[in-house]
Amino acid sequence: MQCSDCTPSTSCLAHQVLPSSEATLRTPSPAEDHTLQSNDSPRGLESGPQDATKTEESHQLDDGDTAVPNPAKSPRIIISFPRGDPENPYNWSTGRKIFVLFVGIVAVVNSTLGSSLPSGAVHYLAEYFHVKSQAQLVLPISLFLVGYVLGPVVFAPLSESYGRRWVMVITFVFFTIFTMACAVSPTWPAFLVFRLLCGITASSAIAVVGGLFADIYDDPITRGRAMAFFMAATTCGPAIAPSISGFISVLTWRWTFWAGFIIAGVSLAFLCFMPETYGPTILKRKAQRMRRETGNPNIFAPIELEKKGARQMITITLTRPIRMILFEAIVLFSCLYLSIAYAIFYLFFEAYPLIFEGIYGFNTGTAGLPFLAIGFGAFLSTGIFMYWDSALIRAKKTNSLWPQIEEYRRLPLACIGGPLYVISLFWLGWTANSNVHWIVPILSGIPFGIGFMLIFMALLNYITDAYETFAASGMAATSACRSIFGAVLPIAARPMYQRLGIPWASSLLGFLSLGMCIIPFAFIKYGDRIRANSKFCQELREKKQLAQEEKGREGSDASGRDEETGNRPPLTQEAEKM
Repeated sequence: MQCSDCTPSTSCLAHQVLPSSEATLRTPSPAEDHTLQSNDSPRGLESGPQDATKTEESHQLDDGDTAVPNPAKSPRIIISFPRGDPENPYNWSTGRKIFVLFVGIVAVVNSTLGSSLPSGAVHYLAEYFHVKSQAQLVLPISLFLVGYVLGPVVFAPLSESYGRRWVMVITFVFFTIFTMACAVSPTWPAFLVFRLLCGITASSAIAVVGGLFADIYDDPITRGRAMAFFMAATTCGPAIAPSISGFISVLTWRWTFWAGFIIAGVSLAFLCFMPETYGPTILKRKAQRMRRETGNPNIFAPIELEKKGARQMITITLTRPIRMILFEAIVLFSCLYLSIAYAIFYLFFEAYPLIFEGIYGFNTGTAGLPFLAIGFGAFLSTGIFMYWDSALIRAKKTNSLWPQIEEYRRLPLACIGGPLYVISLFWLGWTANSNVHWIVPILSGIPFGIGFMLIFMALLNYITDAYETFAASGMAATSACRSIFGAVLPIAARPMYQRLGIPWASSLLGFLSLGMCIIPFAFIKYGDRIRANSKFCQELREKKQLAQEEKGREGSDASGRDEETGNRPPLTQEAEKM
């Protein structure tokens, strides 16, 4: 029977599928537009590749019921987000986005807090477990950072295949459990194993949160501000952990980790309520729901059409961060600069006790307070970032050309932060003297924190903006590399400072950082050419071009109606290899 709302010559859109090889389902005229009330209706569907000679099919019903298509005759339908779709994370309310931002920052603070939590408890751990080797006393932090190496190369690609939420929630549950295990460890080897497992599970937040923010903010300026808060959070944890452990460990070193467990337990409650943010995963769930409701097994999300399986996971997904390091110059040199800066930061957990306990006679609790100056510097860097962002917005409103250039949006911040970082290292080394008041070397932490954060904000935002869909893998690559340096370099800290002395050991680090300063300047000069030759960036440009062409076609067909846009169009065969 004919649908009650359809004319004799035209069936309504809800009852037809166009088996075109390229086109999306056509948009109805105003006279036909009467059946599409929900976001799961076929107005956001795309037809997949089909034989162009097939005739148009109509599924007609009485009483407004949904037709059950014949699976043998139905064409493949690929869904996408219509414009304004509330299920699209880009269209979420401000409150929901702020909640995701808050949860991401909470996860990162827990992760980085855990990394340096033993720093103020080292003496008590050595006494309890009868550890006399200074090299072994570095292991509680170094093994945690080894976990930062192992985790991201797995968790970030998994989040790009199965979604962000469950990857973060499951790993955070295990992080909470292993933190508790550290508090009850019976032996030194058991304690070290639990620290390694803590690091592996905690690395999920570091690797995934950058992609989390890219999922909900399509505007580079807003996304950059979210990344600024994310980066400040990565410094906040290590800055406050030494004071927490230094003062609490006076009671017992175990309470240091019980405190970490309590903080993680409270934070876990927020993570459990975090929604899924990864668009392809949301579309996958939408397609599954539509298959159940319509009985049509030929409705798919783009991610469901990608190759799956163990071979695909090992050869493509899990190796993506490694391939980005090896073949993407932006990722490679960003990893190098960030790794040196990060390793020096964690080296300070060995150097600061030598300076403030050895020279100035601080106890384990007060020896952690100088790290707060670094945290204060990180806080100031957020203000600098916001000021730069405001200047960027004003320049865009006046149609200036420089904000349109990828390299000019973020990298100048690293050009400021790099020299500040170098100055702070020489400042610390040559003022750490018993004849100089202790506040002077402590104040060197302020430019250190500013420089450290500006370097990270600039380069990580640059990677996020340049690679977008593959941002999580890019972040995983930088996280793994800097964690290798952060795990290894602190082991050499005490011997280096004892042999060279505090002034020249700090100067050596300063000269090394000075050599790294050239990297953001080189990106500004050559970055556009580097991106032009990047396979990942080329694929992203192709996807954007396809989305724009599709939007134009749909706009002309819609005759003024809402356009349907595929926020993440189906990946080409080349993209499946990335």
